[in-house]
This record gives sequence, structure tokens and C-alpha cells, in this order.
Amino acid sequence: MIELVIEQRRRDLGSFEVGRVLPFAKRRMVGPYIFFDRMGPKELAPGLPREADVRPHPHIGLSTITYLFDGEIMHRDSLGSEQAIQPGEVNWMTAGSGITHSERFERLRREGGPLDGIQAWVALPEEREEMAPGFWHYASEALPVFDDDGVVGRLIAGRLSGLESPVRVDSPQFYVHWQLRAGARVSLPAEYSERAVYVASGAVDVEGQRVDAGSMAILEAGKAATLAAVGDAAVMALGGEPVGPRYIDWNFVSSSKARIDQARDDWKAGRMKLPDLDHDEFIPLPPKIGELREPEPMS
Repeated sequence: MIELVIEQRRRDLGSFEVGRVLPFAKRRMVGPYIFFDRMGPKELAPGLPREADVRPHPHIGLSTITYLFDGEIMHRDSLGSEQAIQPGEVNWMTAGSGITHSERFERLRREGGPLDGIQAWVALPEEREEMAPGFWHYASEALPVFDDDGVVGRLIAGRLSGLESPVRVDSPQFYVHWQLRAGARVSLPAEYSERAVYVASGAVDVEGQRVDAGSMAILEAGKAATLAAVGDAAVMALGGEPVGPRYIDWNFVSSSKARIDQARDDWKAGRMKLPDLDHDEFIPLPPKIGELREPEPMS
């Protein structure tokens, strides 16, 4: 039932750690999902240094999804958006032809508290890679919920098991947050050709194979999978239909190497507008290394 288990690669950012899952050498994408980072969990003291913030930086060819279990992050972008994201809410930003944004930990800096969440990227289908950029925020109450036999959760994006999220998507996909009580079971149907399960906390049994916290299990196609919670567990399930191979360099995703080179040149030359409400600093363009440079954590 499980093709591959990916264990997150932890990186210490000083104030907290980030665990990288996707991209992975043996599995670059799951459906359109090309990037998956876990930030935290970490209890932060007041006075978090500004170096922990993610300064303004650019994107093309993708949508970003920020989803928090704990904490708060302030988003600002070049469309003029300014939106705090809190647990259970969704910030969905589509870069398309180009956008810049920042992510600041202003409330945590003032008050301290827990930080824990996921940032994922979805590659846009080729015909929509150059669409106009956009930003949408969805309150937790707007998302469809699961609540049955010890399983509660939210459908963050896409469609699954007859439910449909209001979050705008550009290709067939799904993204789910499930909380399972010890012994609870939930079925992940074979609706999509590519599916994966990431265990955020606890452990689950997937058709007889244990998957522990911090690991992502890539599932075989064409078969429904049953997840059983070994103890209390939190799980993110995601996937969809492939959009084709993609190049990824720093914060840029595209089906074209030439387009990525253009985006690098545009950022280096200052041709990409900075966020309206956060334009006094930015992340410089890193050197290009070979044909691929993985994104920085919390990009």
C-alpha cells in the first residue's frame, strides 16, 4: 500500500526548526504538490529576533498554502494584501506571472507562544502558470469539516469523499487535516492517481505499516487506504492529478528553465514590485547551483 516513506529533514533556523519533506530526491511531487515544509513545533519566548521573519521575496508559477496548528503569521504581498493567519485558517496565494510577499512573526515577537504549521506549494498547470496573481483568505468556519467516530478535521482545499472546499484551486487535488483519537480509523479513497499522508503528531498504521510523526507515506495508486491511529494523531493527507514535471529554483517554479532564468533576472534587477506595506528590505537572489536549488525554509 505504501510506495515510499519520506522522513522530514530538519533544519535549525535559530529560533525554531523547519522539517523539509518535499521536494525529495526520489519523489519530487505528489500530484501538483511540489513543496511541503513543517515549521515547529516550538514554544517561543517574547522578543523573537527579527531575523526569524521571512523578508519580502518573489514567486512565480505556483500557489502557496499556509496552514497553522498553533501561532500566528502576518502575510503582506505586492497586491496590497495584509492578513494575519491563525490556526485552522487558510492563506492561499497564487503567484502566477509573479508576486512578492513577506511572512512576519509580529504577535509572537510581542507575546511569545507556540508556533506550529505547514507551508505547501502547488504547481500551477502549464496553461495557468502565467495567470494573474491573487490572494485569498478563508476563515476556519468556511472549510468543510469531518466529524465521525473519533475523526475530526477540515478539507483545506479541493474535493474529497463528496466534500468540496471553497478554496480556489487550479487543478484536481485535495488537502486535508485530520485529528484522530487513539484507535480511530479513516479511509482515504482512491479518487486521485497520486496521494500521500504526512503524520504531524503521533503515529498511524496504514494497512499494516506504521508511519511515525515527521514522515510522509506515498501511497500506491488505485487502492483505498485505511489509516488507524496508534495513539492520538494529527495527519495531513494530500495529492491530486499530476501537472507534469517542473523545474524549481529557489522560490520559482516553472515548466520552463528559460522562464525561471527570466524570473531570476527580474528579481536581481529590481523589476518585481515589493509588498506595498513591507518594502524596506528584501531577500537577495542566491547564487544558482546547477539546475536546481531547493527553496529556503519558510519561503
